[in-house]
Amino acid sequence: GVYLGRYDPTIEDRFRKQIEVDGRLAALEILDTAGTEQFAAMRDLYMKHGDGFVIVYSVTDARSLAETTNIFQNLVRTRRQYHFPLILVGNKCDDTENRQVLLWEGEQMAAHFNSTFCEASAKANIHVLEIFEDIIKQIRYEESVVLSRHNEKRWYPVNDQSSCCFM
Repeated sequence: GVYLGRYDPTIEDRFRKQIEVDGRLAALEILDTAGTEQFAAMRDLYMKHGDGFVIVYSVTDARSLAETTNIFQNLVRTRRQYHFPLILVGNKCDDTENRQVLLWEGEQMAAHFNSTFCEASAKANIHVLEIFEDIIKQIRYEESVVLSRHNEKRWYPVNDQSSCCFM
């Protein structure tokens, strides 16, 4: 992507992009809901079926960090679990003059969410690609854990003798 310099938080945007991570292509479908209630029903649907999540706040707005708690709690309620691929991102890290949220505050919130954390700048293209690489790696890890649980080999005795059968 290209930074356009304008952002309308009342609009729900959807982006599609393919990127290569660890030598494998990944197709991303990114839904930007800006946290507005106007799109709550659609947002809940995406939360329920999404593979990974990026919660973004502005380091120039302390209220936006506080609002991430509501977003996280909504994710937990919708998904009915506390563990899923998630990264918390403090955007506008290049705007040092207007910073209201310190680095450690974002790190502390991410620890509370049990998520990874990154500060970034969409405008200056700082860590933007790394955010999506991280979430893809988390999703792939979760998929491998689920697959390994599904493919566990279990041994069952066939008869009273010492022979076994695995399924």
